[in-house]
Amino acid sequence: MVAAASVVVAVGTATGMMSALADGHGADEARPRATGSPRLEQLPVVPSASATVTKSASPKPSSSRKPSPSPARTVPEPRPTPASAGLYRHPVSQVLDWVRAHPDDPRTPVIESRIADQPAAVWFADFTPSTIASRVRAVTSGAAAQGRVPVVVPYAIPERDCGGASQGGAPDLDAYDDWIDDFADGLGTGEVVVVLEPDSIAQSACLSDDERADRFASLARAGRVLKAADPKARVYYDAGHSGWNEPAEQASLLKRAGAASAASSDGIFSNVSNFQATADEIAYDRDVLAALGGPASLGAVIDTSRNGNGAPADGQWCDPAGRKIGRAPTLATGQARIDAYLWVKLPGESDGCKGSPGTFSPSYAYALASS
Repeated sequence: MVAAASVVVAVGTATGMMSALADGHGADEARPRATGSPRLEQLPVVPSASATVTKSASPKPSSSRKPSPSPARTVPEPRPTPASAGLYRHPVSQVLDWVRAHPDDPRTPVIESRIADQPAAVWFADFTPSTIASRVRAVTSGAAAQGRVPVVVPYAIPERDCGGASQGGAPDLDAYDDWIDDFADGLGTGEVVVVLEPDSIAQSACLSDDERADRFASLARAGRVLKAADPKARVYYDAGHSGWNEPAEQASLLKRAGAASAASSDGIFSNVSNFQATADEIAYDRDVLAALGGPASLGAVIDTSRNGNGAPADGQWCDPAGRKIGRAPTLATGQARIDAYLWVKLPGESDGCKGSPGTFSPSYAYALASS
């Protein structure tokens, strides 16, 4: 397994956040899942969710990475934020369940106001073709009813953890392509942010050249299908994070996966389930975008859920001490080429050290929210 720094703990896969899974009663719900970082292990099934939870890894942050010089360029002004830019908070999550069940706990006010009340991504990590369209639709229609923008995470690419603990997803790329078609059917016609397959590009070195080419072709196709189904969808591709691949290297991979084409992409995402500082991610993402080329409209979204204190100096990834929540989720960053700060990994969902992987840890959540 590669040394890693971005990692995804899945419910059936998932970089922490909410995993959209059918509950035991047949209703379509989004259930939060945990995310992690390097070495992953099989995660237990989250109560009342039907999918299994696993963890995926990515490289350890490297303190030796030198920022690559940015080519001379004119950075465009931030794109105007739509009037309906408020992000959607799905009403079902582990943190909300905990808050509702513990009204008298002294930690509840802090956890509720600083974590539970914030909008977070909804993960679709289980490969269930028969229900995926309806489950996506439940999220997007709920957001549309409130005039809000949902963040959804398709996470079912074959060999998604290079055969490691978060293995799963579609059995092959043909099945994955069909699953994406069904996923797209649930998007509707409103604004939606799609964080397409975390780690699928940055963590692809384990594949053969032919396998990587096939994966990248499917990812490019996925972007085209999603944007064709909903012209208001914003689709972002995996850029890893600032402690992983060099910007030029990552841009080369992204280009092969369709991220430089306006027909399939609105840009890149970084820092999913990791702790890299926002300032470092902004600089890194701009360098990646500059090397990527493509339309000037391409931007980046950054996971700021747990990066308030930056990454631990020792590279620890499993519920590291001394971390705190980062910037609140928003589609109005005020930063050129940075389209959003998102909470893709939900603070308080354990990586496996503060509690069982993928489950909500109130002590960890409180430490993140109160530090």
